[in-house]
Amino acid sequence: MPNAMSQSPKKSADQTVPTSTDVARLAGVSRATVSYVLNNTSAVRISEPTRRRVRAAAEELGYVPHAAARSLRAGHTRMVLLPTAHIPVGPLYGTFFNELHWALRDLDYTVVQYGSLGLTGDEAARAWAELRPVAVVSLGEITLNPRGVQLLKRSGAKAVVTLGAQRVEGAHSLVMDQREVGIAAAGHLLERGHRRIGAVVPEEPGLEIFSKPRLAGLRKAVTGTGATVEPLAMRYDEESAAALAARWRDLALDAVFAYNDEYAQLLMRALQDAGVDVPGHTAVMGADNLLMGKLLRPRLSTVQLELPPGQYLADLIDRLVRHPSEDVEDSGLMGAYAVPRESS
Repeated sequence: MPNAMSQSPKKSADQTVPTSTDVARLAGVSRATVSYVLNNTSAVRISEPTRRRVRAAAEELGYVPHAAARSLRAGHTRMVLLPTAHIPVGPLYGTFFNELHWALRDLDYTVVQYGSLGLTGDEAARAWAELRPVAVVSLGEITLNPRGVQLLKRSGAKAVVTLGAQRVEGAHSLVMDQREVGIAAAGHLLERGHRRIGAVVPEEPGLEIFSKPRLAGLRKAVTGTGATVEPLAMRYDEESAAALAARWRDLALDAVFAYNDEYAQLLMRALQDAGVDVPGHTAVMGADNLLMGKLLRPRLSTVQLELPPGQYLADLIDRLVRHPSEDVEDSGLMGAYAVPRESS
């Protein structure tokens, strides 16, 4: 009886790796034609039947172009490096970045998410530069400085885009001013006559890049109105929300603006469980306008953030890659307005 092991296929390590020469031979074309087709080169006119034949041959052989070799020929990669977020960014930002991924893919870029947990700005810039991306989109969690921007550009990055509360010298800065969220919330609460306003500030590390400017915007908007703002630390769990609700009457607050809708929903339920009437005793307001807020009773008042479609940022990156310029632009990326509902 034959040994079962003798019947198993050869290990993949023993198999010959297909080359562009193999694809050209099978498709009956030149290697140059294979390169033009698989690299989506538009400068050379190739008939559609030939393109289909080359793609079919590549698929049959399992051939994939070598990204590093293609980059050497082009002088740069088609890689856009997007450092992964260390904190939960929520559905709103998640949708924005999903749109960005798809739009960049349609423009023939490869989006690489890089786990930068634990890296400082300079360390991150060096680590990112090692991959030789054609563009880097920094989300603001890691603060790039002008030295890091120049390092990335010397390493071949044609576009360095930062999203955050402040501009970074040498980069294309898209300012997302989170203070606008607090300003919009304050405007609504003041209009409804509230003067003792609490502000839920998350205890979770990392969220301060959003929560601090939102609190600053709230404070700025009440200046000179006679209203006060009381920061309230809270974790995103039921125990912390219940502990805050248990001392609510001692705080003598008539309204509360929570960091976002999720914290607002958690606190509102805890307040209701503690017998605090919403909005009769205390108005509650969140931010980000999540669907769940509309399903609560009372429905949650919130702040709607206005972000551009991901296509906007993808087109900007593509333009900067194709036309690098020393003229660095700064532009606002976010607006905010109140959405009044029953909870306020």
